Amino acid sequence: MVNLKWYPMRVTYHREMKIKKQMDLLGIESFVPMRYELVETRHGRRRMLVPAVHNLIFIHSTQEALTHLKMTKKECEPLRYMMKPVPGSNQTRSEIMIVPDDEMYNFMRVASMQDDSVMFLDYKDFIGKEGRRVRINEGTFAGVEGVIKRIKKNKHVVVQVEGVAAVAIAFVPSSYLSII
Repeated sequence: MVNLKWYPMRVTYHREMKIKKQMDLLGIESFVPMRYELVETRHGRRRMLVPAVHNLIFIHSTQEALTHLKMTKKECEPLRYMMKPVPGSNQTRSEIMIVPDDEMYNFMRVASMQDDSVMFLDYKDFIGKEGRRVRINEGTFAGVEGVIKRIKKNKHVVVQVEGVAAVAIAFVPSSYLSII
């Protein structure tokens, strides 16, 4: 049995949608967080669906298959593994980042909402801010787990892929939450 894992990967020069299309053609599951944005076009301003975090794609595969694609498919050359320091190595060694399945599915479920109920955050905006871990029990996001964090003076449930990206749910009634 193949042991698939979620790999957050950088893509050079805003080519995340080209890579997503290539992954779809190859039958490889991938995810690019998207949001609506007003974009200037030659026909005026239009509301368009664009990547929420540029140069980022999550790919569900094996490391061997990804490395093979990067080496053999011209379309996959822009892919770059994201690295993290190995704990206890004084940041002298690093390893390829892998996102646990449950963390990825929580993130995808919330980040897939392409309306005003969610907002994407720069990871540095809330890093170091402690919060209570909660589970949402009712509503659109029932079953999602996250952390309550204060952002711009308001409390939000934040779902994050640690060290990569985060999305905050604009409003969840406190009666829908349970502390875990």
